[in-house]
Amino acid sequence: MDATRRARLTGWLWPLAVTVLAAVLRFWDLGRPHTLVFDETYYVKDAFSLLVNGFEATWGEEPNPAFEAGDTSGLTSTGSYVVHPQVGKWLIALGIQVGGGVGSSAAWRLAAAVCGVLAVLMVARIGRRLFASTALGTLAGLLMAVDGEAIVMSRISLLDPFLMFFVLAAFGALLLDRDQARRRLADRAARMLDAGDDLGHGPRLGVRWWRLAAAVLLGLALGTKWSAMYFLAVFGLLSVAWDLTARRTIGVRHWWRAGILKDGVVAGVSMVGIAVVVYVGSWWSWFAHSEAYGRLWAVQNPELGVQWLPPALRSFWKYHQDMWAFHNGLETPHSYAAHPLGWIVQWRPTSFFYPTEVSGLTGQAAQDACGAASCSQAIVALGNPVIWWCAAAAVLVAAVWLFRYRDWRAGAVLSGIVAGWLPWFAYAHRTIFTFYSIAFTPWVILTLVYVMGLVVGPKDLDPRGRRWAIVGCGALVALILGVSAFFYPVWTGWIVPYDFWHSHMWLQTWV
Repeated sequence: MDATRRARLTGWLWPLAVTVLAAVLRFWDLGRPHTLVFDETYYVKDAFSLLVNGFEATWGEEPNPAFEAGDTSGLTSTGSYVVHPQVGKWLIALGIQVGGGVGSSAAWRLAAAVCGVLAVLMVARIGRRLFASTALGTLAGLLMAVDGEAIVMSRISLLDPFLMFFVLAAFGALLLDRDQARRRLADRAARMLDAGDDLGHGPRLGVRWWRLAAAVLLGLALGTKWSAMYFLAVFGLLSVAWDLTARRTIGVRHWWRAGILKDGVVAGVSMVGIAVVVYVGSWWSWFAHSEAYGRLWAVQNPELGVQWLPPALRSFWKYHQDMWAFHNGLETPHSYAAHPLGWIVQWRPTSFFYPTEVSGLTGQAAQDACGAASCSQAIVALGNPVIWWCAAAAVLVAAVWLFRYRDWRAGAVLSGIVAGWLPWFAYAHRTIFTFYSIAFTPWVILTLVYVMGLVVGPKDLDPRGRRWAIVGCGALVALILGVSAFFYPVWTGWIVPYDFWHSHMWLQTWV
């Protein structure tokens, strides 16, 4: 694929082109609306508190209007009980710092937008490596660039876009590790054979830097949201599976035993160990500030907790027990709560924003705002319906190709869906939302593109059949682009006529 300079050049230029498109769609009027949207009320204010106090602190009564006006006087120095780690909030804080301060809603969302744009570039490059095709990689990046779930979650400062960014980067690092490890394994096996040695267990591969980088990234993902633990488990198993098949391919006699002992055990210890160390380290500011919530629990309760731990870690462990209990017991009714079964088809998307001050406009005020008798302003975290509905079918096709034809690419594209979607079925009793699907959106895109690649087939296929397949896929892509253009106003908070908004509510469950 990279045999020529031209291939290497186009392998970057086309992904960069769709990344520019993604940047336009995400950064254009990023500050709209200038109000804290949905859970921004927690994470943005927590991020600012981290900048000022070094820990999340409580705010006075009704702080949002003042905060939105740039007045942060409501911030106290009393530690606030929060139930998510700090990495994502520190990134939001960085955006506030470099983007102009709390007076700018674009600054609140700057870090999420940057991560969303970079995710498009990563999807394009990962797709190119995965499918050995610049065209398919670019297509994956294009679909990620125009998908509604990806656009909305890049324009709102929640933690989930940062989770997606880190687990996607970790997946890309593991793909690089796979290619590097296979080359290294083949070279060392050839030297063993030349020396007359037996390939009973095969060679050792030494330090796997890309896999270690993946572990660091997964640790940062854990430091954003705990649901990253499932990506750590699935990606670790996937990496070991790739090692096992590599040893079998080069003729290692005891490939199973060697893959487990030489690769699997080392991978498990190193990846989990590094991820845990990075995760604990990501709480550095909590450890550094005695005013942080729960920081002095062990000092105040010397007879309680895990006695063999030092006080700081005993407090840390108790805090995590409380957080775990909160997450498992969160059953507060919410009108947009959604069972995970419907996420893959976007059955109940999350409405983040629908202000009554706009929908309640009448008469001349409505005419001035949207040119109609009544108006709407919405931010709906709805994936492009054509992408997600087609991808739902593509998941079934990829599963068949994985189990029937043992196509490693099918396993790769499904891995993120397994890690990001299936575990939520165990938590269906609690309050959860469809927008959590942003964590595995890149793999939804990659699965669809993988199946489109199967439809088009290799270049040596019957030219006429392949030509029609390309035309069909091209028509599907054109439809996707048209649907994204149609939905963009309700993904980004435009003030539009009520009838225009209602025409986008294709299913009753979307309202």
